[in-house]
Amino acid sequence: MTHAGMGRDADAGLGLDKDKGGWVKSERQHERERQRRRHAFRSGSVATASTFVFFVLVALAVTNAPGWERVQTTFFSAEAFTKALPDVLDGFWNNVMIFLIAEPLILILGLLIALIRRLTAPVFLPLRILAVVYVDVFRGVPTLLVILLIGFGLPALELQGVPSDEITLAVIALTLSYSAYVAEVFRAGIDTVHPSQQAAARSLGLTQGQAMRFVVLPQAVRRVVPPLLNDFVSLQKDTALASTIGVVEALRQAQIHANRDFNYTPYLVAALVFILLTIPMARLTDHLAARTRRRRGA
Repeated sequence: MTHAGMGRDADAGLGLDKDKGGWVKSERQHERERQRRRHAFRSGSVATASTFVFFVLVALAVTNAPGWERVQTTFFSAEAFTKALPDVLDGFWNNVMIFLIAEPLILILGLLIALIRRLTAPVFLPLRILAVVYVDVFRGVPTLLVILLIGFGLPALELQGVPSDEITLAVIALTLSYSAYVAEVFRAGIDTVHPSQQAAARSLGLTQGQAMRFVVLPQAVRRVVPPLLNDFVSLQKDTALASTIGVVEALRQAQIHANRDFNYTPYLVAALVFILLTIPMARLTDHLAARTRRRRGA
């Protein structure tokens, strides 16, 4: 058999037909694509229907419960919701401000701690020990306890220059707590970069610091973006803990309304406000994680 005949047979096996404009899909391939589209449509329809039925059953179970009327009045009062919403939104800006100030400080301090822990020279041993102790302590102490210690402990020292503003103290406490977690994320990302990358950079004449700055860190940062965003989703929620030291933020405003009106709907308002902010960040995290998996797979 000639090479041309073998090529035609192979193309026919692949389902390709020769056309004036080049190779085109055969009827068999078109049929396969139609089957895949029909299968995807059926799967999507079944998933949508099952989800709808599930939520309908849950709604029926909740609304038909014996104590539903009392729960509806206490937690889902439209009047209380409307009354509390402006104050909760006003307090939520304090949550956003704390988050926006603490986030860059956490990134800087966390990266610095991660780099200190990778110093190998004997002269830096005291710094490495301090970095390890810092990470162990602030990862082990609950964030709420750190906020209480900083919020009430620093002003009690009465030292000149020590801040007494509640928002500043909350930022300091959250920065100290979360930088320990972020430092470990950065360190894990740096460890995923193969040592040959740094060795290649050194062979090109770069110093140890230049190799870390221009070769290792850019790769490490790209790999740890999804877990960093997860930490910042948690940070946004934990800004509500600042209410324990007197910051009038969203949760505190909801608590004021709930205590005054003996209705817990304002807590629902605060929860919805936090959800509206954290869901986009969570979806962004999922998107970046999926893109990283696709890049590694390619």
